Amino acid sequence: MAGMITQEAFYELVGRRRDVRAEFTGEPVTEETLHRVLGAAHRAPSVGLSQPWDFVLVTEDATKRRFREHVVAERETFAETLDEDAARLFDRIKIEGVLESTLSIVVTYDAQRGAPAVLGRHAIADAGLYSVCLAIQNLWLAATAEGLGVGWVSFYREPFLRELLGIPDPVRPVAWLCVGPVREFAKVPDLERAGWRTRMPLEQVLHHERW
Repeated sequence: MAGMITQEAFYELVGRRRDVRAEFTGEPVTEETLHRVLGAAHRAPSVGLSQPWDFVLVTEDATKRRFREHVVAERETFAETLDEDAARLFDRIKIEGVLESTLSIVVTYDAQRGAPAVLGRHAIADAGLYSVCLAIQNLWLAATAEGLGVGWVSFYREPFLRELLGIPDPVRPVAWLCVGPVREFAKVPDLERAGWRTRMPLEQVLHHERW
């Protein structure tokens, strides 16, 4: 059908997606592009059609700098748990592009949205959180299709980020995403290139009928 994405193009897009840290150019993102990317995220499936996500757009340097200072401190906390060899390797790995990226998008989870009777969540309490992760994946793929890099920063404490952005209880911040144009998408993911981990083959995680 006309306008349909080809199988080849889809799988190429999935393979090109990267967790970007060092390749951001800092160039602007147009309002139209950002709206398309956020629209793709907002069209993600959600348990009971609860749509439990919100998107906080962060562009102010002062806010980004405060967050990055917190990330640096948490990086040091993690480094202290490593043995000497792992710590030496980790020291060479860049974990964020908070200041280099054009903007940041913080994605949150509101468990009260659609409550108390969220269809499909009565037996799996985390189904709403899974829905937010689907929105993040939609955002990530759409950004990649637009030539934008995305980097998920996970070195933070939720109470700090909630206070920094004025996120009300009991809403949870799920992801701080650095977003912006990039020089290129690396052919090999950062952590593989640095030697931290290698991707397991599909066969290693595939089971049939039972575990």
